Order: sequence, then structure tokens, then C-alpha cells
Amino acid sequence: MLAVTGARHDNARRGRSALATPIWRILAAAMAVALFALFAGSAHAEDGYDLWLRYRPLPAQQAAAYRSHASQLVFGAASPTQTVTRQELLRGLGGLLGRAPAVSDSVTRDGAILIGTPASSPLIQHLQLDTRSLGKEGYLIRSVVVDGHPATAIVGNSDVGALYGAFRFLRLLQTAQSIEHLDLHDAPRLKLRVLDHWDYLNGQVERGYAGASIWDWWKLPDWRDPRYTDYARANASIGINGTVVNNVNAGAEILTPRYLQKVAALADVFRPYGIRVYISARFSAPMEIGGLKTADPLDPQVRQWWRNKADEIYKLIPDFGGFLVKANSEGQPGPQDYKRTHADGANMLADALAPHGGVVMWRTFVYSPSNEDRAKQAYDEFKPLDGQFRPNVLLQTKNGPIDFQPREPFSPLFGAMPKTPMMMELEITKEYLGFATHLVYLGPLFEEVLRADTMTHGKGSTVAKVIEGSLDGQTLTGMAGVANIGTDRNWCGSIFNQANWYVFGRLAWNPDLSSRAIAEEWVRMTFSNDDAFIHPVVDMMMGSREAAVDYMTPLGLHHQMGPGHHYGPAPWDASEARADWRPVYYNRADRNGIGFDRTRSGSDAVDQYAPPVAAQFNDVKQTPENLLLWFHHVPWDYRMRSGHTLWYELVAHYTQGVEDVKQMRQTWARLDGYIDPQRYQQTAAFLAIQEKEAQWWRDACIAYFQSKSGLPLPAGFAPPQHSLQYYESLKFDNVPGFSAW
Repeated sequence: MLAVTGARHDNARRGRSALATPIWRILAAAMAVALFALFAGSAHAEDGYDLWLRYRPLPAQQAAAYRSHASQLVFGAASPTQTVTRQELLRGLGGLLGRAPAVSDSVTRDGAILIGTPASSPLIQHLQLDTRSLGKEGYLIRSVVVDGHPATAIVGNSDVGALYGAFRFLRLLQTAQSIEHLDLHDAPRLKLRVLDHWDYLNGQVERGYAGASIWDWWKLPDWRDPRYTDYARANASIGINGTVVNNVNAGAEILTPRYLQKVAALADVFRPYGIRVYISARFSAPMEIGGLKTADPLDPQVRQWWRNKADEIYKLIPDFGGFLVKANSEGQPGPQDYKRTHADGANMLADALAPHGGVVMWRTFVYSPSNEDRAKQAYDEFKPLDGQFRPNVLLQTKNGPIDFQPREPFSPLFGAMPKTPMMMELEITKEYLGFATHLVYLGPLFEEVLRADTMTHGKGSTVAKVIEGSLDGQTLTGMAGVANIGTDRNWCGSIFNQANWYVFGRLAWNPDLSSRAIAEEWVRMTFSNDDAFIHPVVDMMMGSREAAVDYMTPLGLHHQMGPGHHYGPAPWDASEARADWRPVYYNRADRNGIGFDRTRSGSDAVDQYAPPVAAQFNDVKQTPENLLLWFHHVPWDYRMRSGHTLWYELVAHYTQGVEDVKQMRQTWARLDGYIDPQRYQQTAAFLAIQEKEAQWWRDACIAYFQSKSGLPLPAGFAPPQHSLQYYESLKFDNVPGFSAW
């Protein structure tokens, strides 16, 4: 369990040996005994470090039943990935069942578990299992009979596939499921499942709310913190297979030999877990560290520089994944600086990486202050380039057309570029959803966009089908998530923020999974299998995103937070230098109404969508009310479907958001005693902060919008606690996660 390597972290500083040493080759039985002894002696407070891999002892009767199906572990030939698979199963089974099973190279008793591939294990090869549908990373778990002994086979076509299967088997035990008569098959639907770390080399994390960067660049490559191994374990357990180690607002220094050696050290740690490293590449690097006078992507010297740099990287990191690029966005350099297109820039890098099997993830997050509607620019710039990108280029596109708002419509680029691989970018860190202290489970947000219907090929043309390639026949597919990970002991700033890391990985593996089912899975693994705890907590999680939308940006409002740092409400703010950074640009509240007119009589953003979707969004009566003010400037007295006016519904939604958080606090208060005091008390304290800040959001926004509408509050609703002038006077410095680029 993660606690083991967490404890090891302190021991390693004292010069003690690390458990990662593959001593099973010397004495497998001694390793099992040693592991169990460590479990027995590693009692400690629950601090969240273990994430969902807690492996705490199961109830005695349940553990005894499981032990009859886990009497010994049988492995084939050794490899680094098989070594970590052994360690994980010994760790997990030892913790859950009270003792670790014996390790053997043959089946000698009932209840053996065989792990490996047909190529690595003669026993598995002899079973003649059909693995054709598994691909490279899939697995099967099947109840079998070997030499007359009932057994369980965990099989992949690769060692990494078998590792994923081992984590799935442990998940069955953690979530109290039957392991009798097993016949499970699973394989990832997306090829690239990547965490993007917005980490700077100085240790800061942009939009990070969980401490500093976990990458200790100063001590790398010589000191490889055991936490890196635990990070890799956690990612592998949910199928994440890639990590971008540095911020998209990247400097060029990471491409220097000194830092490439450090990146290579991380790659060495991650490789056994099936995780490739990627680098955010600064487009102007040939000038900044290469001594060239230009970064023009069509310049022969520039193109050669990137080819040489790719060759240098792959000599150090043979399985290097490739580059993530933010270009010509928010001041970053790019091909447009030389009157070239995004395709010109991406293809130059793709050509450098192609001989090595690398990819380019080129971000479509672009906008300029001269554009009439920020929501339109990505489509306007990239749609004409469809079909012009190299086969190893993916366009990494945010879920919505603005910027990770509490609710957005899906980006119109999804479904609009059938000749180009499209990669979804989601934000796991809660830049716009309360940082670390607001309990907001993002599963429903992710599920909402994945299930949105683009209608580009008729009904059923969902965003999920676009990014998994089935809609347009793409084979290079992927999903990226902006990580919420830092040096906080609980990794993510709060216990419930861990669920957002977890749900990202599970949906990147299979975009059709249910966010509710994933939430229940996470709660069982993280807290308890007691239904009296599980059901209210899952209900609370599933309602938390809608509560945040209500107290922050209801009915399609967006980008109403404090400027720059994005903390708290500021719908009145017009101080930013650029109009499209100002909340007033988006709410457009005046005496006549509120909302951004993106219909054909406004910015005409609606016509970037397929005709059936455009027609729906263009019609105020057909537009979903939760997106009403995204697409329409609506009079305050407009009659909503409830029969109430828009002004009434706006106030009601803000108020309901606060009431929902109060209910979340009450729910949590009733659960005292079900889990450990440490995690319970931190969550209770954070819910109190959330209620206070939800009230602030509600009152500040109502005060401002009332000043614009000139209308009295609807009957039955409490007035804001303070004046508008009070809310406007609030200023904040040293807000976490914010730094000037």
C-alpha cells in the first residue's frame, strides 16, 4: 500500500534499504514475510497519503473467504514490470487479507493466482486463453483449473496489461466483490491517458492547491524520491500511461542536457508502471538555448535543431512520449510569429519525433483581445487546418470553448475536424471550482461533456466517440487532465480532491463509465464498504458539482471569478487590461438583461456547431436553461419554464447552491464515527469553509446583479449580508496557484 512506501520515504533519508529492491529473486518467501511484518508494524494516522490504495485489513470472515482464492502467487519470467506487479500483489493481499501469499513458479495448491503473459509464462500459454481483443494494454481475469487446482489467471498480452489486471483484481477485494467464477475482460478505449503537470522548474505549481511541485529538480537525477514510485503506482492503478512533467507555459531550460538527465531519471522510475514522460516544449527554444536567430518552423536550421534535440532526448529516454505545446496563446511564442500556421509548427515537431515514435499534443487553447468573442477563436483558427497535420499530431482541446468553467457547452471543435485526431483536455485541479477546500466531485462534469451529442454524424455522435476515434476512424486517441497533485501529504490538497484524479483516470480508460459508479468505487477503496456511509457520501459527491454551479455561475453564466488569481466572485470587475479577461465581458449585465448573445444576431458562435445543435442553441426557447446565459442576452423579466422570471430563478439558484452546501455539511456531520478522526475532521473543516465562501459568492453576485437590474429581491429570499461596495472592496494577495507567467 502507499503507506509502505510513504514510511519508506523517511527511512530512505536515514540510509535504510528501500522495499523496491527485487529480493524475491533471492528469497521470495522471506520477502512475503518481511512485507507482512512491515504491514503489521506500520500503524499510523490516516493522512490521505495512501490515496485509494489503502489495503487495510478486511473483516475476518471476508478475508478468510478471499484467502481461499489467494493461496499463492505464480509468476513467469522476470521483468521490471513483473517485479512491481509482484510487489503490488504482495503488498495488497498482505494488507487486505492479513498475510501475504507464498510466491512460486508452479501451482501446488488450490487458490493460486497466475500472473503474466502467454510469452512469459508456460503455464499461462498452456491455458490457451483468447487474448486477441485485449490489445497491448488490456487484460483478462478468469477462474481456471491448473493441474487439478482451482486458480485465477490474470493475463495480458504485455507485462503492463498484466499489471493493470493485478490492480483490477485488488480493486475487486477492496470493494467487497466476489472473486469466484471470474471472467473479466477489459482494455483501454483511448491510447494516450496523460496527466499534465503545470509545474515550474522552481517548484511552483500554476493553479496548484496542494503544495509545491512533487518534482525535486534540484536533487534529481541523483536522488529519486520514493514518492515518485508511489505516484507511478497510483497512476498505473487507474490506467494513466503518460505524464507531462512541466508547465505548458514552459521555459526552454528543460530541454537542456542538464534537465534532460533529470527527466530521464523520472522516466526510469515510471517505466515499469507503463508510464511515458512527455515535455512541454517552448516553441522559441532554438533561439533561447540553441543560438539561432529564428524559430520559424519552415527554416531548415530550425527544423534540424529540433531533429537533433529529438535524437538527444531519445538516446536518454528511449520510450519518450513526445511534446506538449502551447503556442500563440497568452503571450507564448508560436508559428504565427512568423506568419506560419499551427499546422506548420506542429508538423515541424512531429517530423522530428516521428522516427522515434513520438507524438505532438498541440493545444487549441488560443484567443486574442481583438476577437469579438473569445469562445469562437479556437474553432476559427483550427477548423480550416483539418487534414493538414501529420499523423502523429493530436489537437489537445479543452472540454469547453472558454476555459474549464463550472459549466460550459462542449467545444465545437469536437466533431468538426474529422481528419485530425482530437484529444480532450480536462482540468482536474479546481482552478474555477473552489481550489482545495470546496468539495466538488468533477465526475458529473466530465461525464456531461463526454456524453454531449455533437450531431455531426447524426444522433449519437457523442464527444466520447470523437475522442476515442470511432466516429471518424482515428487510431491515435487520447485524454489529458491538468493534475491537482503537489507535496501535500494527501497529494491533492484535500481527501475528496483525490476522487477527481481517480475519476479522470477511470474515464480516460473508458469514457462510457458512470461517474456515480466510479464515485462509489472510490469511496469504498478510500473510506469504507459500509453502505450506511457509502450511499450518503456518493449522493453528496454527485450533487456537489451542481451545487457549485448554482452558487458560482448558474444558468450559463461563466468567468465571474476574481481576476488573475480566480479566487472568489467579482462579476463587477473591469480592471483587467484585456476585455476577455473581465467578468463584465461575459455577464454583460445591464438594465435590460444579462447574458452573452452568441446567437446569429450576436457573435454567431452557435453556427460553429452542427446544424441541429446550432438551431437548438440559437433558439432561446430550446436552449437548455443551464446554458441560457451562455448563448443569450435575456431580459430580467423573461419567463422561465418554471413560470418564474429570470431574475427570480437567478436568485433562487444562487440561494439553492448555498442550501446544498449546508445539506452537505449536515450529511457529513451524521457520519462522524464511520471513518478515522483525521480525515473526517479535515473534511468537516473544509465544508465549513465551503459554506462560508458559497454564501459570499451568492451574496456578492446577487448584490451586483441587483444593482444592474434595479429590481427588488423576490419575496422569501434573504438580502446579501453586506453592501455591494463591501464585496467590491475585498482584495487578495498571495493566492495559491497564481503567479505571473
